[in-house]
Amino acid sequence: MKTLIAVPCMDYLEANFVECLLNLKKVGECDIKLLKGTLVYDARNQISRKAIDEGYDYVLWIDSDMTFEPDMMERMFDSIGDKECLSALCFSRRPPFNPCVYKEVTVERDGAGLMPKVVNYFDYPKDSLVEVAGYGWACVLQRTDMMKNVMDTFPVPFFPMGGLGEDLAYCYRAAQLGCHFYIDTSIKIGHIMRMSVDENFVDNVFQGL
Repeated sequence: MKTLIAVPCMDYLEANFVECLLNLKKVGECDIKLLKGTLVYDARNQISRKAIDEGYDYVLWIDSDMTFEPDMMERMFDSIGDKECLSALCFSRRPPFNPCVYKEVTVERDGAGLMPKVVNYFDYPKDSLVEVAGYGWACVLQRTDMMKNVMDTFPVPFFPMGGLGEDLAYCYRAAQLGCHFYIDTSIKIGHIMRMSVDENFVDNVFQGL
């Protein structure tokens, strides 16, 4: 079994992410691909094509601003079974910190063009394997044969569309081909956030810590 660990990034890596990646317990034969200096959707499309052309069985997508436990990859493989695509549980790094998992991901046409309809899955079952409409691509294990199926129809499947970002645009396109998306909410990952330390933070927030 051959897996490409794919890390789309801009021009830097978070130190906490690097530490997690170094400590990650690998499953089977693994290579790591860092693609920098391009837009995220373009990086995802390029990495997808590489995985297909070079005969990888799986791609493990990990965003460069995530934290995770050393056994994350082992648990993802234990959970995916014969499914095509599996995500860990992630939350937005900005308030109100919504779960990056969705009950509905559709695109509707109106007089102004294409409009997204996206419904967060707030009441997701805890510590369970659940089929969903889509998710953010922060930590996703995907079979390469699914990826090939999608790219045969949509050559640049991560290209944003109708107000959807690259990850949900992929989910929407893949769903049109009968692909299914699952999340294991027992596999929890962290989203690294930044904050601005100003007078308001010091006077009103820091004092309460």
